[in-house]
Amino acid sequence: MTCRIETAYDLARERYAHLGVDTEAVLQKLASVSLSLHCWQGDDVSGFESPDAGLQGGGIAVTGSYPGRARTIEELRQDLDVVYGLLPGTHRLNLHAIYGDFEGKKVDRDAIEPGHFDSWIDWAKERGLGLDFNATCFSHPKAADGYTLAHRDPGVRAFWQEHVSRCRAIGAHMGAELGNPCVHNLWIPDGDKETTVNRLQHRQWLKESLDAVYGQHHDAGCLKDSVESKLFGIGSESFVAGSHDFYLAWALQNSTMLCMDIGHYHPTENVADKLSALLPFFSELLLHVTRGVRWDSDHVVTFGDEIRTLMEEIVRADALGRVHIALDYFDASLNRVGAWAIGARSTLKALLFALLEPTAAIRECEEKGDGFGRLALLEDAKTLPFGAVWDYYLHRNNIAADALWLEDIRRHEQQVLSRR
Repeated sequence: MTCRIETAYDLARERYAHLGVDTEAVLQKLASVSLSLHCWQGDDVSGFESPDAGLQGGGIAVTGSYPGRARTIEELRQDLDVVYGLLPGTHRLNLHAIYGDFEGKKVDRDAIEPGHFDSWIDWAKERGLGLDFNATCFSHPKAADGYTLAHRDPGVRAFWQEHVSRCRAIGAHMGAELGNPCVHNLWIPDGDKETTVNRLQHRQWLKESLDAVYGQHHDAGCLKDSVESKLFGIGSESFVAGSHDFYLAWALQNSTMLCMDIGHYHPTENVADKLSALLPFFSELLLHVTRGVRWDSDHVVTFGDEIRTLMEEIVRADALGRVHIALDYFDASLNRVGAWAIGARSTLKALLFALLEPTAAIRECEEKGDGFGRLALLEDAKTLPFGAVWDYYLHRNNIAADALWLEDIRRHEQQVLSRR
């Protein structure tokens, strides 16, 4: 098997070299990319605030009841270790505020502290991982009516302002402890199912809340802030306060990263095209990579056209150092650990496919006005031996090859998940 993989790679390397692509340089660049894996795929966005915790509204829903959901921090970490063991490279973990180590105590959202996440920091240190963080503005009585930072009640707004402020402080603590900046992302469900007359007022309240929270300074070497828009959600089909236009304007005005979740736009919108439209104005951007299917944005990422196009745009813009890539999906209808691994491996495949494109040769045709040559090379690139390079990348990182890694997941299911 080893001989066949290396022979296939040598042939692929020669073919790519003919088009000016150095596969060794590509693999080094790919190894430098850290995906931020989302903790919530492992437990259906339940968190650990209480033994009976679970997702409650907030414009999102998890479907399916496949056995083996992680019920404790220990179980979630056990599953994460399996996933990281199936990925080449060094990656990150993206935590939501409800995943703190609360030790069975009731801690409300406006009282969480950095200490509730110290065990996660220790866990990350042991594995050489970076941590990212998210305020959790859903699954809470004070979010039951669908509004948080844009709520009409100033008391409710103050509660969520305190929560987000504390989450930013936790993120800064993580970044300082790990010596690796933490990206704190904010998404809120605020909106309405029916026609909303008071749109401007809700957005003014949201702006006031954001101005209050983000007016608190943290070391940029420890914390990077981002805000995330959404087109609509369950219960917010007619109005969303934090729309793309709202956050685009606010982020530009406040020198904050914009988070683009590729499932949070109309299906006919090309999120890849938005990247090059925004990069001249933002030093950094955050992507939440998911797969939209009709109205639902949170299917497991697969190696399809949308993800490939997205990664191609990042590479063509030479923006790998400016775009943070995080995963965001949750599927409870299949083995959750397997779903994690499929999405992460598919994202890395798409990135490798983009890095292997003979972009320099294609760009040369474009600059000469040679439309035929450009299109021909773009088409020919689709059948280059990308798979041989991917197999070799896995092999030299001692990661199970495609198809073979399924046995690792099935073994974990038989020995661990089936006993939960």
